[in-house]
Amino acid sequence: MSKDLDIIKRQALGLLKELIAVPSFSKEEDQTAGIICRYLALQRVEHSRSGNNVYAFNKNFDPAKPSILLNSHHDTVKPAKAYTMDPFVPVEKDGKLFGLGSNDAGGPLVSLLVTFMHFYEMPDLKYNLVIAATAEEEIRRHAPRRDRQA
Repeated sequence: MSKDLDIIKRQALGLLKELIAVPSFSKEEDQTAGIICRYLALQRVEHSRSGNNVYAFNKNFDPAKPSILLNSHHDTVKPAKAYTMDPFVPVEKDGKLFGLGSNDAGGPLVSLLVTFMHFYEMPDLKYNLVIAATAEEEIRRHAPRRDRQA
């Protein structure tokens, strides 16, 4: 693994562990939103926060170009009673990371953040990139489809 890739991997793993260590049940994502904002600020990325939703645009955003939304959520459900480990203590075991939110959806969110950062400053992208770390996904109800007759 190249040195740069190793650094990126360690930073991503550190961010994911930090997110796991903080309870972020739906409607209680204030701390994880803060962690994400701090991460983006440390990367010198201008970002915005609306409630517990955090978003940012690539540095060379061009309104004339189409945009690709990189979106994942940072809220979790409460751990099941059968959970055998402390859900807020990230544990690496057998090449895997365990902890509440590591798979749904902290891992995907951190992967999207790292991808966004890779492309963030590129000047000649064919598309804009928008990163969104959203809240309350675990409790949102889908709106009824409007194209169906009642």
